[in-house]
Amino acid sequence: TPGFSSRNLLDMDTFSKSDPVVVLFVQVSGSSEWKEFGRTEVIDNTLNPDFVRKFVLDYYFEEKQNLRFDVAFFGAQDFLGQAFVALGEVIGSQRGRLERPLTGVPGKRCGTILLLAEELSNCRDIVTMQLCANKLDKKDFFGKSDPFLVFYRSNEDGTFTICHKTEVVKNTLNPVWQPFTIPVRALCNGDYDRTVKIDVYDWDRDGSHDFIGEFATSYRELSRAQSQFTVYEVLNPRKKCKKKKYVNSGTVTLLSFSVESEFTFVDYIRGGTQLNFTVAIDFTASNGLPSQPTSLHYASPYQLSAYALALKAVGEIIQDYDSDKLFPAYGFGAKVPPDGKISHQFPLNNNVENPSCAGIEGVLESYLQSLRTVQLYGPTNFAPVINQVAGTAAQVTDGSQYHVLLIITDGVISDMLQTKEAIVTASSLPMSIIIVGVGPAEFEAMEELDGDEVRLSSRGRYAERDIVQFVPFRDYVDDSGNQVLSMARLAKDVLAEIPEQLLSYMKTRDIKPRRADPE
Repeated sequence: TPGFSSRNLLDMDTFSKSDPVVVLFVQVSGSSEWKEFGRTEVIDNTLNPDFVRKFVLDYYFEEKQNLRFDVAFFGAQDFLGQAFVALGEVIGSQRGRLERPLTGVPGKRCGTILLLAEELSNCRDIVTMQLCANKLDKKDFFGKSDPFLVFYRSNEDGTFTICHKTEVVKNTLNPVWQPFTIPVRALCNGDYDRTVKIDVYDWDRDGSHDFIGEFATSYRELSRAQSQFTVYEVLNPRKKCKKKKYVNSGTVTLLSFSVESEFTFVDYIRGGTQLNFTVAIDFTASNGLPSQPTSLHYASPYQLSAYALALKAVGEIIQDYDSDKLFPAYGFGAKVPPDGKISHQFPLNNNVENPSCAGIEGVLESYLQSLRTVQLYGPTNFAPVINQVAGTAAQVTDGSQYHVLLIITDGVISDMLQTKEAIVTASSLPMSIIIVGVGPAEFEAMEELDGDEVRLSSRGRYAERDIVQFVPFRDYVDDSGNQVLSMARLAKDVLAEIPEQLLSYMKTRDIKPRRADPE
């Protein structure tokens, strides 16, 4: 939810100060069209307004969400300036605060706009609880009951939605169920006083489970169990109506209840975690001669190559989360001047001491320059560049740095065993690997590295986390020719797993986000 302030606005009002309002526009994905999203309140008579109204936007790390802020003078058509920004830039800036100059009035300094972003916490807590039961009704003819619990959250309209089932404990009237974990959101939708209904059933093999009884509670009531056991009577309404002496069908006791906060990707970014972006580009001969239109590296005066397009699509989103905007960029599989040695990690900018390029534009320039100076050759080895980034990632493992390596390749890999070994080793480090496959090859090897279907292993060792995401470029070249839209889809698919991968690293290391400094 961005909040706003403006400073030193243009004075358009002859008799008093201006009465400014901010209008937020959101760019429609894959087009140049802007849609009005909302307006702040008008603040009378000030050139330094602090607006109260907040805008609530859905944030997606994997998308470029372009915003435009127009500042205008209310009541007249006076335009006081505008600012363009990506939502990711605001979230990726220090403490979620970003100041931008307002532009758009020729020859005038229009002042600045200060944007503040904060995540709506919307109940991110996770509950762990354990229950047991005593003296439940016997339902089975030959043995005792096989009880299990079913939890339901109540909806606004009075209906109930199932949100958890415990395991079945066989042949007992006094079961103790395993502790289980459930998001508070799933249990009560964030409303602590909403009814939570719990049914007790006796399991039957044929699926016609017998109803033993039920009880109702709420999140607030459950949470009191942190200091005391809570005992619930299990009641069967039909039995209660029929039998005068009916007391209950047993009791359920809440043995333990604890709450933990689940941190989000934004918590870590706001706490100062930097995403470090490294690029590795395939310069092997199987790509074809760059000067030939059939080459995957061929760039016409009218269109970038598939390599350049993929690099731009992914890089332009990630760069918002990297404060220095300096990106190490390597090539692999070429003979490099002056002596024509084959290299699998040569800096695209030809500077071994400092392979970083300034911004995505800098990476593109160095890539095009390298195409003119190196000789495409082979073999296609991924392991050296993966190990290079892993070495850097291993130097800082406290959660303040996370590395993303983008490999763009035609997919004909020569060092599969070494690459698997490198990825398995890297899976315990703060890094993720994105592979974009260009060209017509079959990418079975890349699919195997992705590890979505089968966890990647090397010499009996399994990857600690899934850190590789692979997509074939050809799946995103659509017939309509809308390149902007198809590249936005590509970036979305390759980047969608990064937040989860970062969180899984932090969680396995028990790294909590640093608190952003108070204002």
